[in-house]
Amino acid sequence: MTELAAIPDTCSDCPIRHRAVCAKCESDELEHLETIKYYKSFEAGQTVVWSGDEMAFVASVVTGIATLSQTMEDGRTQMVGLLLPSDFLGRPGRPLASYDVTATTDLVMCCFRRKPFEEMMVATPHIGQRLLEMTLDELDAAREWMLLLGRKTAREKIASLLSIIMRRDASLMLSDGQGPLTFDLPLTREAMADYLGLTLETVSRQISALRRDGVIVLEGKRRIIVPDFDRLLEETGDDADGGVPV
Repeated sequence: MTELAAIPDTCSDCPIRHRAVCAKCESDELEHLETIKYYKSFEAGQTVVWSGDEMAFVASVVTGIATLSQTMEDGRTQMVGLLLPSDFLGRPGRPLASYDVTATTDLVMCCFRRKPFEEMMVATPHIGQRLLEMTLDELDAAREWMLLLGRKTAREKIASLLSIIMRRDASLMLSDGQGPLTFDLPLTREAMADYLGLTLETVSRQISALRRDGVIVLEGKRRIIVPDFDRLLEETGDDADGGVPV
């Protein structure tokens, strides 16, 4: 297991501090969390946990992206979700993992020992309230994804996925009137095809079309430049306020 430089020294240095499960915690509550937390780092491609495994921890994604996937009885595997920075892994009161979790990029997770976290959640309203908010946000995101998979065109699917990843990238300060934004796409085109319910050829064709139309600029296989984020949002097919989960 590789130690990554992205591990923050303190909670105040954490890039997800104001979006994670600890977002509403007071200083004394953060001090309590410090006693039950530890960081784990995973290399791209490494399994975080297998479905059905007992989880001794719950965790927040600090940096990087992981996939959630499920394997059917006949061996077919389907990617069912992404874990982006500040997303929460694990369910208090549920000791077994529901999905296979795999690091797509180098990944850093802030982990909390499960039993002490469950006890703190009961005793600390700020934690329970924030976890409820995040669960409802996850439900909204799942409903949005049903729309994406069921009704959006291939071009809209690609644009939507790019915009979701950009909105959750702590290094990108999204605001009106900004200049070009650059980020590294954390998924291969094969993984994008699996997640979006498209063929590899369709993903490649639509990315090329977005590039040809000036919506994105490609540098190498993974680096993407978005000259105008509002233009990308227009390509998602959502309404004027963006309509994508944040």
